[in-house]
Amino acid sequence: MLRSWDHGVEEALQKLEHLQLLRSLRPIYLQNGPTQEAQNPVDDEFHVFDEMQPWDRSSVEVHIPEPTFQKWLHDIPSSGDEEGTHKFRKLLLFSGNDYLGLSSHPTIGKAASKAALEHGMGPRGSALICGYTDYHRRLESCIADLKKKEDCLLCPTGFAANMALMVALGNVGSLLAAGKTPLTNEKIAIFSDALNHASIIDGIRLAERQKSVEIFIYRHCDMTHLNALLSSCTMRKKVVVTDSLFSMDGDFAPMIELVKLRKEHGFLLVIDDAHGTFVCGKNGGGVAEQYNCERDVDICVGTLSKAAGCHGGFIACSKRWKQLIQSRGRSFIFSTATPIPIAAAARAALIVARKETWRRREIWNRVQDFRALTGIPINSPIISLIVGSEEKALQASQSLLKSGFHVTAIRPPTVPPNSCRLRVTLSATHTRDDIERFTAALSLCVNFQEIGIHGSNGGYARL
Repeated sequence: MLRSWDHGVEEALQKLEHLQLLRSLRPIYLQNGPTQEAQNPVDDEFHVFDEMQPWDRSSVEVHIPEPTFQKWLHDIPSSGDEEGTHKFRKLLLFSGNDYLGLSSHPTIGKAASKAALEHGMGPRGSALICGYTDYHRRLESCIADLKKKEDCLLCPTGFAANMALMVALGNVGSLLAAGKTPLTNEKIAIFSDALNHASIIDGIRLAERQKSVEIFIYRHCDMTHLNALLSSCTMRKKVVVTDSLFSMDGDFAPMIELVKLRKEHGFLLVIDDAHGTFVCGKNGGGVAEQYNCERDVDICVGTLSKAAGCHGGFIACSKRWKQLIQSRGRSFIFSTATPIPIAAAARAALIVARKETWRRREIWNRVQDFRALTGIPINSPIISLIVGSEEKALQASQSLLKSGFHVTAIRPPTVPPNSCRLRVTLSATHTRDDIERFTAALSLCVNFQEIGIHGSNGGYARL
């Protein structure tokens, strides 16, 4: 069955070539700064550290203006225009996605400033026009190596990456139908977890409009339901797409069971590893590395704006898939390429994340600390504490705010009514003392014995 995907992608590429719609990436090599050797620094030139440094704390310690604090405390809408204030409140951040605390790392900042001083922002245009440079190419190669994939395509954001991939999948069906409406068994069948990220959902909706895709939603992490849907599907080309570590509930996709089903049904397995990349696995390769199934994941989508502490998205895949996506993925094609300083910073972040292994160790230590102090059986740095009503969620958030902790209440329409929650995230730059103080404050507004976790009451609303 997987061979049918190989043949299908190859045939789609041939048709694009025949239609003169096959697009190419032609990197611009920037020579107006240092010599070429200096532009390709070896890993040893990146300064790394064996333990937390003072500057790491700025990734979790933030200050907000007093007027903003008061508005938040009384749930008054704010437009963010509180300029000119001289009084601030210091808060400890427990709501960000900078899981390794890399956003404040000096090596990453220096990589960005060096590139900016030498090249400015770089050529401003889409990647297919003039925005793709040797900086982007080197970053793609680093990500492909990390993800154990043949190649990688950089995208402006993780959202854009999922959109581009889903639209490209829909294009495979359209191209193979040669302009005709495909018969039902000729369509692409996409099976999506009920709690997948909004970017996957929006991408699937766009793909569906091409009338060459059929969408099947399986219950969250329910492999029995997925197997039943796969077994009853007559379409030859099937895709299963799932978050690897779910962004709102903090639970993992059942990777081992997915791999078994892939072998049985021959579907294309796509994971969105936005929250697992750099955090999970011995080398930070993500959830697939953690479950030792990297070879069984066909396409891995991810982001550089979370644990990498930078910005941007990527699709790690084969060269054939890359060529197809760069030719048909509209959110990639029609977006300006990532500025060179961001690409330089992201590459530095990959190297730092790989070398500073203490960061992965510390974030999982904090997970253990939280579990031990609260008795709540969490298994990732994303903690979804379901408190019920909107009023309860707001009161809990405001109580934590008074205690000096930045945690927002997640309310409708992001989640269904009466499943409002606090989304807590842990970082490698939190300390054991931070967790002790936070859980003590949390215990004053949340009953740990009664709390719901991991979407146990039905999860959150699909956008």
